[in-house]
Amino acid sequence: MTHELEPVLSRIAEALERLAPPRAPQADFAAARLFRHDPAGGAFHPAPDYPLPLAALVGVERQRDRFLENLQRFAAGLPYNHALLWGVRGTGKSSLAKAAFMHVAAETPSLKLVEVDRDQVTALPVLFDTLRGRPERFVVLCDDLSFEEGAAAAKALKSALEGGVSGPPANVMFVATSNRRHLMPRGHGEDKGLLSAAEDAEEEVSVSDRFGLWIGFPPMDQETYLAAVAGYAERYGLQAPDLERRALQWAQLRGGRSGRVAWQFIRDLAGELGKALPL
Repeated sequence: MTHELEPVLSRIAEALERLAPPRAPQADFAAARLFRHDPAGGAFHPAPDYPLPLAALVGVERQRDRFLENLQRFAAGLPYNHALLWGVRGTGKSSLAKAAFMHVAAETPSLKLVEVDRDQVTALPVLFDTLRGRPERFVVLCDDLSFEEGAAAAKALKSALEGGVSGPPANVMFVATSNRRHLMPRGHGEDKGLLSAAEDAEEEVSVSDRFGLWIGFPPMDQETYLAAVAGYAERYGLQAPDLERRALQWAQLRGGRSGRVAWQFIRDLAGELGKALPL
C-alpha cells in the first residue's frame, strides 16, 4: 500500500513546489555599501557610492551635526533613534542622509544603506525581519515619505518600528525624509467621513511620534544660499566675475532659494565652463 502511494505523494510534492513562491535570492551585502530593495522578489540591488561629500553641504551644519551624532551612535552599537528629516523641498534632507552615511561607513565597513520606495512602505515589516539578526547594521532610508495610501501604510510602518512581540531589530535604523512634520497626505479626509478621516489622521500622527529624532530644515535665506553657491564654486574650481548676481538671477527664475537650486546653478555654470562634477 505504501509503495502505491509513493507516486501520488511525489506528484503532490512536485505540485506544491511549483505553487510555492520563489525563494528570495541570497543577499550579497559585501558587494556594495548602498542598496535598493525590491520587495516583489526580495532582492537587494547594489548601487554606486553617493559621490557628494558631507563637507560640501552648506547651510545645514546644525542639522548635519545632530544627524551625524545619532548615526555614529547607531554604527557603534549604542542607543539611537529613528530619524525624521522634514522641511521645505530642496533643503538637502536626502543629500544629508546619504552623505552622512558615506562619511560614517568609510570607518564602519559593516554599515549598509538600503533605500526603499515610499510606495512600498507596507513591505517594511518583512524587510526588517529579513535584516534582523544579520551581522551588518542597516540604515533603511525612505525619501519623501507620506501616506498617500492612508492608514494601511501607516500601520505597516508602525509595526516595523515596534517590531511586534520580538521588538524592533537592533541592527536597523529607519530614516525618512518628508516635506511635512506630520506624515499626512495632501487632501486628507476629502473623500472620507469625518470619523474615518479622524481615525486615519490619528494613526498617521502616531507614526510620526515613533521617530525619536526630528530634524527640521527651514527655507534658505539669501546669505546662506550665496554661501552654498560660493562653497560649491570653490570646491570644484569654478570662477565667474559675476557669480553672486548670476546665482541670484537663477534663484529668481526658479522661484526660490535652496541647496538644490544652488547645486543646479553650479551644474549649469560647470557645463558652461567645461568642468566635470561628481553628480
